[in-house]
Amino acid sequence: MENTINGEKTDEKVPFEVALDKTGYGAYTYRCTGLAAVAVISYACVCYNSTILVPASACDLGTTLGQQGSMVAAPYMAGVVGSVLCGYLSDRHGRWRMLVVALTSSALVNALASLSINWLALLMLQCCSAFLAAGIYPIAMTLLSESVPLVRRNQTMLVVSSLMMVSQGVMAGMATTKRPVLAIPIIPLTFSYYIPALGIYWNSWRTLMLVYSLPGVIAFLGLYFYVQESPKFILAKGNTDQALRILRIIHRVNKGTDEFQVEGLISDQPHGAGKPSTKDHIVPLFKPPLRKYTLIMTLLFVIMQFIGGFLIWLPKISNQFIKLLQTGEGSNMTLCSIIETSLHSAHGPNTSASCSLNVTALLMVLVVSGMQFVSNGILSLAVDRFGRRNSVMVLVTLCGASGALVNLVPNAIATAIFFGGFLVGIIVVGAYTAIAVALFPTHLRTLAVAFTLTGGRLCGFFTIQIVNYLLVHSCRLGFYLFAAVFASSALVLTLLPDDRYLNKPRCDDQAEEGVALKPLVKPPE
Repeated sequence: MENTINGEKTDEKVPFEVALDKTGYGAYTYRCTGLAAVAVISYACVCYNSTILVPASACDLGTTLGQQGSMVAAPYMAGVVGSVLCGYLSDRHGRWRMLVVALTSSALVNALASLSINWLALLMLQCCSAFLAAGIYPIAMTLLSESVPLVRRNQTMLVVSSLMMVSQGVMAGMATTKRPVLAIPIIPLTFSYYIPALGIYWNSWRTLMLVYSLPGVIAFLGLYFYVQESPKFILAKGNTDQALRILRIIHRVNKGTDEFQVEGLISDQPHGAGKPSTKDHIVPLFKPPLRKYTLIMTLLFVIMQFIGGFLIWLPKISNQFIKLLQTGEGSNMTLCSIIETSLHSAHGPNTSASCSLNVTALLMVLVVSGMQFVSNGILSLAVDRFGRRNSVMVLVTLCGASGALVNLVPNAIATAIFFGGFLVGIIVVGAYTAIAVALFPTHLRTLAVAFTLTGGRLCGFFTIQIVNYLLVHSCRLGFYLFAAVFASSALVLTLLPDDRYLNKPRCDDQAEEGVALKPLVKPPE
């Protein structure tokens, strides 16, 4: 049966991507993009807040450097299990539903952690909140990718992922700045109120934990009232009528009209009418043709953590860097020379650290985050012309070279610039996520993204400890080794197909956008 649309005959039922393209790019897309961005910021504020809170709470909780290392790294381990579990549940029960659960539960537990009576209680509650929040990033990115037309999908996902890069800067800004453009000053405040029932003093770092819970609450409210379930997920579950209803809502919000010229959708449900089993969700990731991409993407996320380990310790490194420069020394030193000099003037590795971070040092964190944001914007422009794979290959090579140059230029300003250039490499997380979303079919997508990210998180736990050790005992070796390995990921990327050709739709009605064209092979149905 045929319909006439704009004078041309079309099939009554159209592929999902064609229907989604007809919904346009408007208010709903901006709404979904904005809320996904807030959700990603919430994820960062819950999972990575220890980089700011651990040194800020050091004197209050009496933590040693060893305990602080555990407090920073332990949430990564909790995120390993949490990410895979949330990804699996998202593919089973829906992106929207699981994202709402993850946002609310992680925000509540993170707020509860502000009442921790000692460092061990804080560690346990942060692990619990990280476990609950671990799935926010892959679920939010998957929901966004399945609600945005293909022509704008790459740019939209890169814009959202760029906010992941500036989240640490946002956290630093909320912690230190007195400018209203970011937030009220928190960490510099000196108030302290005793709570007899708990035997603790309510102070600035505990207040900051409550502030870090706010993005999760905001994202939950926005999702609950303004965002629909992923129509692609609903269609993959076999409910074409509900998927079409959601597409009509998106079209109405985007274009302000009810004249949606699609009468039906071609179902791409891969498993027939029955409900897919757990085996159907997991086994295909480790069988041809998807096994290759599962292994490659996992390896790429693992290598990415070689920069993530340095990024976690950025506040600590910046603190040592700025404090030495403020003494009038270190202007003709490399970064590692400055770190070594700072360590020699410290009390030793087993003593409690300073109660607070230097404000200028945390503003330096904000500057690095700004560099990452700008670089991500440049990358988003490059991917449409050169493709994600090719653009990232150039990026990792340049960032790896910057990491090697950190300790070859004996000038404090130059070494800081090269260090910032090295840390810019973390922006590949957005491109890698977009690549993974395109490579895997709908019914496996969130679990696949979560699983590959989990490989990185598992490696991240050990990388954080290794970087902390190398900064003390062999700083130069750490930079040379990690920079070289990160640059080598360009070779790994050559094993992936050129994604510029993956966006061209195939005539096969059931083809997924990411597995539709050679050299990729369509997954077994």
